[in-house]
Amino acid sequence: MPLRSDAIGVAELLDRLESVYDAQEPGFPTDPYQFIVWWHCGYPHSEERCARGWTALNRQVGTEPAQILHAGQAQLAAALKAGGMVPELRATRLMEIAERVTREFDGDSARMMAGPVEEVRRRLKRFPGISDPGADRILLFARTAPLAAVPSNCPHVLVRIVHGLEREKYGVTYREARQILEAEVPRELDSRQRAYLLLKAHGQQICKRKPLCDKCPVRADCRYAAGVDRGGQRQS
Repeated sequence: MPLRSDAIGVAELLDRLESVYDAQEPGFPTDPYQFIVWWHCGYPHSEERCARGWTALNRQVGTEPAQILHAGQAQLAAALKAGGMVPELRATRLMEIAERVTREFDGDSARMMAGPVEEVRRRLKRFPGISDPGADRILLFARTAPLAAVPSNCPHVLVRIVHGLEREKYGVTYREARQILEAEVPRELDSRQRAYLLLKAHGQQICKRKPLCDKCPVRADCRYAAGVDRGGQRQS
């Protein structure tokens, strides 16, 4: 879908968001293997739950493949309880991840990320719990490729602001958000990491599933908020 000529530009949008949220830093590990482990440290997924589980796992077991495999499921599950639900299932997933990284890549993240980007992307998606958004995030923050990664829990932010839409299907929303980023954010690692982190901050604090439009710093230029002000029906 082409960008609307009267929509706010993404460069200006990001500058405004940064003036509100300040420059952002990743709240998750940027090493590919560590990120995959961190992702399974909390459930339902959130940075807070993953951080709690990650801290407990580091304290009680460690996160290296050999430490995870040596600990076994019961000890892993006890540590992962700090991160929320189904710790036994998440412990099993961590053992699968550690075993695969050891067997296929000798425990080396650099070897795991070697090769053409699309091949690495497919490789990452074979790990449990890693789909397109997770693979894109890993590739971007590992500084492997300047992909137009979109925060997995708030892909709707750009689609709302630029197109004024509320999509029903997650996959459609994610693709449209990626298209906007591809078109308007330079294909540079730092630029696209900045975009990812600022959009994530806005999606978590203001542009939630039930958005706080009355508190939004970009409300005046958001096509979604314009529809709310008119009492219009959201398109999908």
